[in-house]
Amino acid sequence: MKASGRWLLILLVFMIAGWLQLPAQETSVEKLELSLEDCLKLALERNPYFLASLEKEDEARAQVNRAAAGFFPTITAQGTDILDKKVFTVEIPPMVPGGQPQRVKFDFTRTYQMSLNFSFPLFTGGRLTSSYRQASYNYQATSESIRQARQETILKVKQAFYGYLLARQFVDVAEESVTLAEKHLKNVRNLAEVGMATKFDLLRAEVQLANLRPQLIRAKNALQISELALKNLLGLDLNQPVEIKGELTFKEVEIDAEEAMRKALLNRPEIHQLNYQRLMAGEMVKMARAADLPTIVVGGQLNYWSNLLNFRRNNWENYYTISLVLNIPVFNGFANQAQAAQAKALARQLEYSMKGLTEAIKLEVEQAILNYKQAREAVLSQQKNVEQAAEAVRLAELNFSEGLATTLDVTSAQVALSQARTNYAQALYDCLMALAQLEKATGEPLLDRIER
Repeated sequence: MKASGRWLLILLVFMIAGWLQLPAQETSVEKLELSLEDCLKLALERNPYFLASLEKEDEARAQVNRAAAGFFPTITAQGTDILDKKVFTVEIPPMVPGGQPQRVKFDFTRTYQMSLNFSFPLFTGGRLTSSYRQASYNYQATSESIRQARQETILKVKQAFYGYLLARQFVDVAEESVTLAEKHLKNVRNLAEVGMATKFDLLRAEVQLANLRPQLIRAKNALQISELALKNLLGLDLNQPVEIKGELTFKEVEIDAEEAMRKALLNRPEIHQLNYQRLMAGEMVKMARAADLPTIVVGGQLNYWSNLLNFRRNNWENYYTISLVLNIPVFNGFANQAQAAQAKALARQLEYSMKGLTEAIKLEVEQAILNYKQAREAVLSQQKNVEQAAEAVRLAELNFSEGLATTLDVTSAQVALSQARTNYAQALYDCLMALAQLEKATGEPLLDRIER
């Protein structure tokens, strides 16, 4: 019994250990490796704001179907149970002179009535056609708005992705500055021990290192914020571990300003949206004019009635009517004229908006091209500047070790190197963002792929 109890205790311990390990296995989350293409795909699949814009297409499609339903006949059924009624009394003259007239009650109303009604428009003055066209134009305008939302989402993802790479580059620059300062401080201490460096040199090196550490902390904090912003944009949980793959790189792109302008005015979804809205305004004018025209509708009604609620063959009486209805508008308080004036004013408003939008798009393209040229020149100049600044740091440290330079010379060279690397990274970011903005402005990609 003791042996069996011991084995039971051991089994219980193993079971408890397995239970304790189970939550840890369930809560472990696999790290996602994300490139720019992965981020773009995730955003278009999971970004809630973009997904919300996609639902507008179904709404617009339903409006088209609703407008098309006006061309079909309408059929309604109705059943009535009369709870109370007043019968008609008819007085019959006497058949014999001097006799009394007789009063007889007739029940012309059946207790149970069922009817089937239908109506079909023959002529509406173009109302139905204009309504359908207006819904179709609205659907096409909605499709363009979705394309616009897609372009804006792609631009935001690129901005967040490149922003993360820039923040990571700033962390590298800050870490390099701290490493150089620590190396210089160590060198100053060694020289101070043998009397080749002063206490002032030592204090200056320590102060320089102390001033660089908060910059590194801020750079790491900015990197974490950039990662959280990217996750939020991609629709990921903020606790989801990710590894961003990519580097800020430069690729020369030849830009034809006239071709870019032509593509922008041809492809921008905002221009297409305004065009469809102008067409919708035109249909509103037609609908307002059609309201003054008569309408012709053919209708019919099939009725069954009975005093008993049973479905025997001879219990129900029936009759039908078919009618042609002509409706002529005479006066409605000038509402149609007001609606036509409203539609014309809207058309003029859209005309001015189109002019303003065209100029704004041209400005956007010009700004993107100028920003790219400026960033490209900065990249080319700062790339060589980084090499020179790194060489200056090496020479300053070497000269300080030989007593030919001061601590101020070394720290100045280190600061210059940090600034050069910062400017170079910022120029790369500006160059990529200018290309992304130009892609959004023209509606076409300029780079076949992103180099890593």
